[in-house]
Amino acid sequence: MDRRQYLGLAGSGLLLSAMSSLVAVPSLAASKRRQPAALLVPLSGASAALGLSMQRAAALAQPIDGRDAQLFVFDTGGTAEGAQAAARQAIRRGAKLILGPLFAAEVRPVLAAAGGRVPVLSFSNDDSLHDSGAFLLGLTPSQMTGAILQYARKRGVRTVAMPAGEGNWARAAAEMATRLQGEIGISLITVAGTDAAALSQANGGELPDALFLPDGGAGFIAAARALKGSGVQMLGTMQALDHAPASLAAIEGAWLAAPDPAAFAQFARDHQARNGGAPGAIAALAYDAANIAKSLATAGQVDRAGLLAGAGFPGVTGAVRFRADGTCVRELSILVAGAEGYSAVDRSASA
Repeated sequence: MDRRQYLGLAGSGLLLSAMSSLVAVPSLAASKRRQPAALLVPLSGASAALGLSMQRAAALAQPIDGRDAQLFVFDTGGTAEGAQAAARQAIRRGAKLILGPLFAAEVRPVLAAAGGRVPVLSFSNDDSLHDSGAFLLGLTPSQMTGAILQYARKRGVRTVAMPAGEGNWARAAAEMATRLQGEIGISLITVAGTDAAALSQANGGELPDALFLPDGGAGFIAAARALKGSGVQMLGTMQALDHAPASLAAIEGAWLAAPDPAAFAQFARDHQARNGGAPGAIAALAYDAANIAKSLATAGQVDRAGLLAGAGFPGVTGAVRFRADGTCVRELSILVAGAEGYSAVDRSASA
């Protein structure tokens, strides 16, 4: 899978700021009997295309809107007010679990509507929502940072250079890397540049073992080219996935933490066969959430305790196990970039 298929419409999604419209309404008695879940996605407004992709992905996991459905869809419109109204309707209709909302700004209004009566499994990856009361299913920079740094340490990396970075993703990754220093035994070096001279200057005249650039993109490729043959190991996240031949040649040998490409490829094929079009990572999250809801319903425990019980849940975006503070430990693949693509060489759980 290339980066566009992984990320899909993520640029408009996970950290950004959903009149609600009911798409399917079961009877209250049937809802209670089946312990239904409610999927809150934007089916109108600027993010309607993304919401429709999520709805279609969720339908691959379990029936939606049918007589035996356990998953019902509510339109958030892409606003905080709409998401709150959708959550109220879902609870009135007997939902035992809310899947969504999509955007970070919608989460607290939905929690207010839920009032602690039903768990909220949000698609957000905003670390500021920890301990908010929501469970966060989003693919986070913290998860990928934990996974790649723990793998690197296992492979003998001790000194890791990292720019201060800009933007939410880079800042969250830097915070997690700083926290992990003592836990896994690495030394983190903040650098102003990413060429060999800048790295050496920041590390007392010696090159560090690795350079971690969580953002990916052109900066990752440029750094890899500048450090080619230096012995500095490039570390990255799914943001650095790029199948362009020139990019692969530049980053060959880099280690990246990302969801398992084989699992995502199977999901993408199923989605393509049913719906057409290439799904993104956010659609995959909706698919995983619907499977979690189905697993809980099968166990007869569609509640907070069910989400926290056992060893967790498998998923296209990585197996997850939820913590009481709403965060989740996610198992990610470690990919090595090569001239022909990416090879999965190991699995590493997030911190």
